[in-house]
Amino acid sequence: MVPLSRRRGQVSSIREESDSPPVDRLTRVHNIIFPSVALSSSSPITRLVTVGKMSKVVWIIGILLRMCCVWVCNGQGEYVLYKDPNQKVSDRVVDLLGRMTLEEKIGQMVQIDRSVATINVMRDYFIGSVLSGGGSSPLPQATAQNWVDMINEYQKGALVSRLGIPMIYGIDAVHGHNNVYNATIFPHNVGILTWLRGLEQQLQSKSEPLGFHTPLLLALQDPRWGRCYESYSEDHKVVEDMTDIILGLQGEPPSNYNHGVPFVGGRDKVAACAKHYVGDGGTTRGVNENNTVTDVHGLLSIHMPAYADAIYKGVSTVMVSYSSWNGEKMHANTELITGYLKGTLRFKGFVISDWQGVDKISSPPHSNYTASVRAAIQAGIDMVMVPFNFNEFINDLISLVKSKAIPITRIDDAVSRILLVKFTMGLFENPLADYSFSNELGSQAHRDLAREAVRKSLVLLKNGNKTNPMLPLPRKASKILVAGTHADNLGYQCGGWTITWQGLSGNKNTRGTTILGAIQSAVDHSTEVVFSQNPGAEFIKSNNFSYAIIAVGEPPYAETAGDSDKLTMMDPGPAIVTSTCQAVKCVVVVVSGRPLVMEPYVASIEALVAAWLPGTEGQGISDALFGDHGFSGKLPVTWFRNTEQLPMSYGDSPYDPLFAYGSGLETESVASIVARSTSASAASTKPCLVTVLCLFLFPSLSRVFLRR
Repeated sequence: MVPLSRRRGQVSSIREESDSPPVDRLTRVHNIIFPSVALSSSSPITRLVTVGKMSKVVWIIGILLRMCCVWVCNGQGEYVLYKDPNQKVSDRVVDLLGRMTLEEKIGQMVQIDRSVATINVMRDYFIGSVLSGGGSSPLPQATAQNWVDMINEYQKGALVSRLGIPMIYGIDAVHGHNNVYNATIFPHNVGILTWLRGLEQQLQSKSEPLGFHTPLLLALQDPRWGRCYESYSEDHKVVEDMTDIILGLQGEPPSNYNHGVPFVGGRDKVAACAKHYVGDGGTTRGVNENNTVTDVHGLLSIHMPAYADAIYKGVSTVMVSYSSWNGEKMHANTELITGYLKGTLRFKGFVISDWQGVDKISSPPHSNYTASVRAAIQAGIDMVMVPFNFNEFINDLISLVKSKAIPITRIDDAVSRILLVKFTMGLFENPLADYSFSNELGSQAHRDLAREAVRKSLVLLKNGNKTNPMLPLPRKASKILVAGTHADNLGYQCGGWTITWQGLSGNKNTRGTTILGAIQSAVDHSTEVVFSQNPGAEFIKSNNFSYAIIAVGEPPYAETAGDSDKLTMMDPGPAIVTSTCQAVKCVVVVVSGRPLVMEPYVASIEALVAAWLPGTEGQGISDALFGDHGFSGKLPVTWFRNTEQLPMSYGDSPYDPLFAYGSGLETESVASIVARSTSASAASTKPCLVTVLCLFLFPSLSRVFLRR
């Protein structure tokens, strides 16, 4: 098991409750699972709810006095409280909400795709948010400045509306700014473990007014799922630890912060989104958007804990899952959204739907849209990712409110949460993105950081034997072979959610270094590097290679397109591994979003490396192969022998994997090996007889000898 330190004290303080009136079944089970961390009226979260119980008269007098002071000092006309940054965020929210019409409120609850957004649409429909789905960019190969121009245009449309409420821009930045051409693409989540927080906090987002649709807080239960690589681990405790990414994206809250309230700490920070709430990593047979079958205890103990951590750390938004829990669609689950998330966990940010998630409440999708809208809003969804058919959604929701099918109090609650996040982000004071930040996109500093991330994510699963390890490889050799479908394909290295939703093949889609390019740069100038994607047996034998490096794996995919019962290497990967490794000593680098069937080939492979989906910085792989840095990564998921064993996670019985959860061999860097060898050699040198006699006769000389 991966050795991970737990910060239970931090997690616990959000789960302190229990003198509240009638508790539902989820809260009762919550208190059984976490008996020492029940929510109490004295906890930071509960205090958030009780704030505001002061006398209404005192509150009104205070507001009037502040207004009078501003009028006198500024000699201006009407005082607009919500525009005053010196006022409390809660007061600004109340003031602005009281000025809004029903149409303006509902407009704030809409998130549309950039392809249907215009200045007029933003202004006339009071749109609260715009997003770029996977591959939704302003231009082919759009620059960072093109992106800033586009976002600022939409923002200007929002600002010229009657009340000038800024919009928030949403983007699926899954592993870097993966929609943006030439951005640095980091390893996908499955290759990232506990080192992430330190690295993530070095990499500022520099892209306000954005909301990032990340992190994904799912505990993976089945690698057949097409979103496996978006998970951090099958261990829910690891997933809890990885909520530290929220601190990197949003900033670290101050010591006096009221935990549970959204926090965004400056212009170079963004609003994070915890997703997909809840249980999407546990669907039957790993089928995307399917049903998670588990009891309340299983849901709360495996799938829920990371959300409590995220809320404690100030996450701004939570996205609901397409999946169902025991047959009930999450997008319509009042018990889990309003009851548990907003009630028991005291989440104060806003809840957003997934892409057309409301449509999918009915079957077939969109077949009873008005009923689906009502179910979703009543369940507690605050903002709806429409993303195209916004007219229908707005008209339906207005009609539902006017007919009293949805109470206005539910709308006010949703809009208050959205405004709270916008005020917290500072969008009313700084609504436009800063162009200076765009210069940092794809910078060398970011690429160096991603390169470090790659080498730390690699897991060494086999390395010859103890007396004769294959790695690290010698840089100097007469001739080496580089082969395989993934050796010279940047698109395959990056995987899905890169430039487009499903990902791409080839080396022209963005800037980066392939595994082949990294190897060519790493070896000695006298070493001949021969590349053949699919070399024949005769070709290999006739060339007398010193060793071979083979990169194989999966093609890019995202979501449902990645669901698979086979989990095999893409062709001709198996044939390449078999023919090459039988003819020459080989290292196999598996580039994939999950474990693949490898047992039939392991015996012939000298060294096996799980590289996951490393992104654009292929040098991170060569750094480890040639010993600039040692291998240190551990498996975040169980590596099965065959698919008949699935689903299988550590702790199951029987548990007979090819490589167990937490496995991973460690190696030293060449520099460390040399230093240790030199030190051992010096220590083993015995003093001559004359030296021994001198030390015996003249003890004071011993200090001089020992210092040497």
